[in-house]
Amino acid sequence: MNMKRVGITMGDPAGIGPEIIVKALAEIAARDGGAVEMPLVYGARQAMLDAADANGQPATLVEADRAALWPDIPFVECDAPYGTIEIGAVSADAGRLAFAAIDRAVHDAMSGRIDAIVTGPISKEAINLAGHAYAGHTDMLADLTGSRDTCMLLAHDKLRVAHVSTHVALSKVPSLVTPARITRVLELTFAALRRFGIERPRVGVAALNPHAGEGGLFGREDTEVIAPTVEAYRKRGEDVSGPISGDTVFVRALGGEFDAVLAMYHDQGHIPLKLLGFHIDPATRKWTALSGVNITLGLPFVRTSVDHGTAFDIAGSGVASAQSMVEALDLALAMTARANEVALP
Repeated sequence: MNMKRVGITMGDPAGIGPEIIVKALAEIAARDGGAVEMPLVYGARQAMLDAADANGQPATLVEADRAALWPDIPFVECDAPYGTIEIGAVSADAGRLAFAAIDRAVHDAMSGRIDAIVTGPISKEAINLAGHAYAGHTDMLADLTGSRDTCMLLAHDKLRVAHVSTHVALSKVPSLVTPARITRVLELTFAALRRFGIERPRVGVAALNPHAGEGGLFGREDTEVIAPTVEAYRKRGEDVSGPISGDTVFVRALGGEFDAVLAMYHDQGHIPLKLLGFHIDPATRKWTALSGVNITLGLPFVRTSVDHGTAFDIAGSGVASAQSMVEALDLALAMTARANEVALP
């Protein structure tokens, strides 16, 4: 696996980001026989060294421009000094460092130094305390790159879900379900699926209302907005179906009928993915790992991320699973490998 053109941002240094990065790189190196070029990691040096030491990993941070094999990791220090960061606690200092890593990685991606960014988990509260008014990675990256109409796509194994809207109040969702937005998300989704190696993608579009509005009884958005937009897109020659009731479309996708689903709002798309992705210990009834990847579509470069948060409650304990980080790295590489074949819309 060649990872020299991928950058990783550490996420919030008070969370599990640094820990899962060093664990993921060690796991990938072991899996692929050791001769694995390391990606470029952006963050706070002390946070990364502390995480490596706490987890018994022999990681060494080296010059950013040096091609390195595990346990050497090319590293970019962002916004030193580290200061006093309390592990597991929200703080403006941690938010400042997390944002600085993202900002620097975006700069390097825009200048061609790296082709993809894999992001560690951030705290939205900490980012805002540091003076950066963003609801999360998606709108932050869109703003930093000047990108229009980006969207979130979650992937877990064969189930992939793109979102027409995400971090907005549920009361605002109907006003965001427009022909222009649905069409844009379809464009982004079809291009992404082709980058995954699916030559003839099939997409199912979820309805906004229960039972797709039941002929207008439960709302008219499905018949007056979604259905005509889907039909217009079908005329382009793409395999797209909908609107399909939200309580069946994901089952049909899991059954192999669709390669991706378009969800109309955050929870409609997130709940099926999270139910599949969380691994629960039956003895403790607590989750021990989370599988799945978060992808931002519509940026001028590939961006993937872990599909979980900072996990402040277990930060510093050494028990965080790196599974989602490994999957995010693998997917970023797979997408960049097909960059010359499928352009980003």
